[in-house]
Amino acid sequence: MNDQIRVTPIRVISHEGAQLGIIPTEQALSLAREVGLDLVEVAPNEKPPVCRVMDYGKFKYQLRKKHHSGKVHQSKIKEIRLRPKTGDHDIEFKVKQAREFLQKRDKVQVSVVFKGREIVHVDEGQRVIQQVIELLTDIGKVETPPMQQGRRIVGTIAPR
Repeated sequence: MNDQIRVTPIRVISHEGAQLGIIPTEQALSLAREVGLDLVEVAPNEKPPVCRVMDYGKFKYQLRKKHHSGKVHQSKIKEIRLRPKTGDHDIEFKVKQAREFLQKRDKVQVSVVFKGREIVHVDEGQRVIQQVIELLTDIGKVETPPMQQGRRIVGTIAPR
């Protein structure tokens, strides 16, 4: 950039994008200073090297802006807990919450928790978790199928 360019002559491109041709480095620097901009080497490996008259600070800002093109959503795992005797309306309400989580690009872990003697009716817990998965198939896909882990059945649904 500017005085750090040691090679002479160089191919110069104006701030409007027009080619000014191959000229000595000192002359190119004076042209850049007249306009109030910087002389930046954009292709140092060419013969002769290519330099451009531009606002270097603005150029660096735009490069940084291009690199950070917005925030990337960090996917979280949200849990929805159910019981084997959960009513249909309550299941629908939990599914509505899970739907909101999936729309915000978060994963949903569906858990059916058994307490006391409920563990005898594992089939009822499987029915509940399958019902939830079926209601969410339009917006999510099953990432880990429902598996029993001790006194709970756990499955994960990821957004489509």
